Amino acid sequence: MKEFKFKINGKDYDAQVSEQDNGVLAVTLNGSTYAVEVPELAHNVTRPVVHHAAPAAAAPAAKPATGATPAAGAVTAPLPGTIKQILVSEGQQVKKGDTIITMEAMKMENAITAEADGTVLKIRTSVGASVNQGDALIDFQAAGAPAAAPEAPHSAPVGATAPVAAAPKATEAPSGAVGGASKNVEAPLPGTIKQVLVAVGQEVAAGETVVIMEAMKMENNITAEFAGKVTAVKVAVGDQVQSGQALVEIG
Repeated sequence: MKEFKFKINGKDYDAQVSEQDNGVLAVTLNGSTYAVEVPELAHNVTRPVVHHAAPAAAAPAAKPATGATPAAGAVTAPLPGTIKQILVSEGQQVKKGDTIITMEAMKMENAITAEADGTVLKIRTSVGASVNQGDALIDFQAAGAPAAAPEAPHSAPVGATAPVAAAPKATEAPSGAVGGASKNVEAPLPGTIKQVLVAVGQEVAAGETVVIMEAMKMENNITAEFAGKVTAVKVAVGDQVQSGQALVEIG
């Protein structure tokens, strides 16, 4: 269930939204619950076909900057929508509960708030951008957390240590590294693996779907952010995964 705060004609509303079966949402507004039918949710589940012979032609358009893999401490989109306002700037100090972004989703304006006191490190989206659930919107450093190292330039060696890697992932690096040249496709949010569409040794293109996972009763296509050869598949159908967990390793 997701919670939102928004205004309609100047009046404040508190809303809780949870998805039911057959494209029906249970929407609770200020204590009153309504069943809202969203046909797109019932009929818009896509099942991609992997094209091994010509992956580049079958790959979808490159994702915008907002689709970047979330960094440790990133504020992410709770559901698909359009960015309406960005209320902070890089380097700004914010308090827990401050609204930092507003986005339109399901014809409602939703306030995205800071979950802790801290500092805005980087803004990864822009007004008018369409974002998907789990897309990184803002890199955020909570007060008292160790300072994050600056992002490595794009020309840096692939094997350079990722400055924003979360501590738990350090235990996964030895098994996933191949001479420091491999990268992981990670889960953008918790869920269950429904399909694994690649195998070890397979060549994939940037943007190609490698795994399908179910989260919040919706199927999500997990795509490769870079081209290369699959060196390891780290999950199986039915596995429960957490946000940031490595799914597929590409060298």
